[in-house]
Amino acid sequence: MRSRDTLRARAGRWLARWAILLGSAIGLAHAPAAATAASAPSGKAEPPRPNIVLILSDDMGFSDLGCYGGEIETPQLDRLAAGGLRFTEFYNTARCCPTRASLLTGLYPHQAAVGHMMEDKRLDGYRGDLSRQAVTLAEVLHAAGYATYAAGKWHVTRSVKQPTGNWPLERGFERYYGIITGSANYFRPNTLTRDNAPITIDTDPEYRPKDYYLTDAISDQAVRYVNEHRQRKATAPLFLYVAYTAAHWPMQAPAGQIAKYRGRYDAGYGPVRQARYERLKRLGLIRPGWKLSPQAGDWDRVERKDWEARCMEVYAAMVDRMDQGIGRIVEALRAGGQLDNTLLFYLQDNGGCAEEVGRAKPKEAKKQLPMPGPEDTWIAYGRGWANVSNTPFREYKHWVHEGGIATPLVVHWPAGVKRRGELEHQPGHLIDVMATCVDVSGAAYPAQLNGHAIRPMEGWSLVPAFQGKTISREALCWEHEGNRAIRVGRWKLVAKGPAGKWELYDVDQDRTELHDLAGSDSDRVRSMAGQWEGWARRTSTLPWPWNPPYGEPLAKKKKTKKAG
Repeated sequence: MRSRDTLRARAGRWLARWAILLGSAIGLAHAPAAATAASAPSGKAEPPRPNIVLILSDDMGFSDLGCYGGEIETPQLDRLAAGGLRFTEFYNTARCCPTRASLLTGLYPHQAAVGHMMEDKRLDGYRGDLSRQAVTLAEVLHAAGYATYAAGKWHVTRSVKQPTGNWPLERGFERYYGIITGSANYFRPNTLTRDNAPITIDTDPEYRPKDYYLTDAISDQAVRYVNEHRQRKATAPLFLYVAYTAAHWPMQAPAGQIAKYRGRYDAGYGPVRQARYERLKRLGLIRPGWKLSPQAGDWDRVERKDWEARCMEVYAAMVDRMDQGIGRIVEALRAGGQLDNTLLFYLQDNGGCAEEVGRAKPKEAKKQLPMPGPEDTWIAYGRGWANVSNTPFREYKHWVHEGGIATPLVVHWPAGVKRRGELEHQPGHLIDVMATCVDVSGAAYPAQLNGHAIRPMEGWSLVPAFQGKTISREALCWEHEGNRAIRVGRWKLVAKGPAGKWELYDVDQDRTELHDLAGSDSDRVRSMAGQWEGWARRTSTLPWPWNPPYGEPLAKKKKTKKAG
């Protein structure tokens, strides 16, 4: 978090850099550091700008990947991690839409007008449509000469039937394939779109596989874009945004993929969670002193254990299938000789999802819920398995305790990141991705675009972290549905719900948030709460649409006398 003066100063620096770029274009003597080799004072050719591939998965927890302690088979991501860098304290914004808005713009989600979901709550931070005072990664990189492609879930606009200014091709992408909304049937998705045209799996003139599955389709289109780029625009660097819907409900996957995991979760939540916890410690991803948070759900009380285990089998199959697709994207880059100079990010949009979609027991006594997995089911994997996904942390998607906001970040860039298989423990946030891409590409972050004043970037480039150096930042902040938090160094202040009390944790010693220190350090609570409030007012987080308004107690319900 920065002061207004600091933000203005940084905006001025970027505006100056933009002016230099424009000056070079009309033949002035000065050129930016990222200009062509001919203008470099040393006379040495500068290395080519990297391709950038940004991969985002959906509703997955901190410990699901193999390289983050999970038992799900993810050999492709594990291989990228072994050849790159894993961040252990990277953060998202706890929910699908806000994360996408923040990731695409380098702003906090409220600054991009997506503080909640895709509805207009009549407040600047909660419009539910990506703000024109925000510029996307694609817009910035396209202006710098990158070819821009996107495949997958969009979910940053209220307009889902036709483009009205905030579809991918209207926000800097040249090609797009995916769904505009937040979830879909994996075998027959709605809001499926190619470029600016709504399509269905039956009307798509370019892609007709024998057996359609959305995760495969997203991977296949990404591979296609890589190959077509090599054939048609080989002299330009590539920016590819791949936003999988896996593993967002509904739990659906091809039967053969599910069969691979049959029986692996029959022992229930506890043994899987404990095994993940031990692997996380062994891999150095968490500190040995961080205790495992309480378990959600009692396996002994689960009535249909076969049904509950199947939920996790399907979830694992969905993640596995996504990993296979990522492998195909990486292989396409490798086959074209592009992988070495491709900066690839992998991260997740929020923690594991405890929503109980489709899990309610039918009212008719003789009916049972169908086994999840096929096309005609619409079921979430539930709180017990979400708690496993978020091992070792508390809470879930929606909340801003660590279980809701902690994400893996795998960074792979052989030509630019020389740390192989190492861990990076300093904290980072989605807002840092824009700053990093601007840094490595030499792009100019604009102060204005299409007549709109653009908000300055909030994040910091991760390039120093790639090199083992420290990034100095004042604070990181969150808000979603009244859940709120601020992290300043080792200290985290967090609250659950609009009327929730602040809790204080020393995350160096207790990142699983089990020992609330708010009662013994009221001065720190007061100071950090004031920092959060300043951030919230600056970023249009406050006023918020939640009940009660910030700082007010929840109104007590009036008791009514019963008649008679």
